[in-house]
Amino acid sequence: MSLELGSDRAELERMAAAVEEFAEQQGWPDGVVFKVNLVLEELVINVMTHGGQQGHAEIDVTVTSSDDLISIAISDNGVAFDPLTDAPEPETTGSIEDRHVGGLGVHLVRTMMDDVNYRREPGRNHLTMTTPKS
Repeated sequence: MSLELGSDRAELERMAAAVEEFAEQQGWPDGVVFKVNLVLEELVINVMTHGGQQGHAEIDVTVTSSDDLISIAISDNGVAFDPLTDAPEPETTGSIEDRHVGGLGVHLVRTMMDDVNYRREPGRNHLTMTTPKS
């Protein structure tokens, strides 16, 4: 499954529908569909919000599925940003009211996905990750 997304938040609904259709074709369990959609939504919203393209983000999402593994690739034309090293460390203790904002989305991605990798190629960020299909 491949999608090209722009900066409009309405694109999130189109992305979720495409993932659900692909997941149904591939026979994914409901929990895996939820996990993939949650991670994609978090990452794509971050690009839309912080990518620095002022409404002109170009986001490519590719999802592949084998017998036992789901692979996700996201690339964008935003400013160089490695979420694995550049995102702030999240506060995971204490009350929500007292915590600093930032880093929880990347923490969620790291927790829910396996083999998360980032690379920068000329003009584009590339984030790849995998998760078991079951």
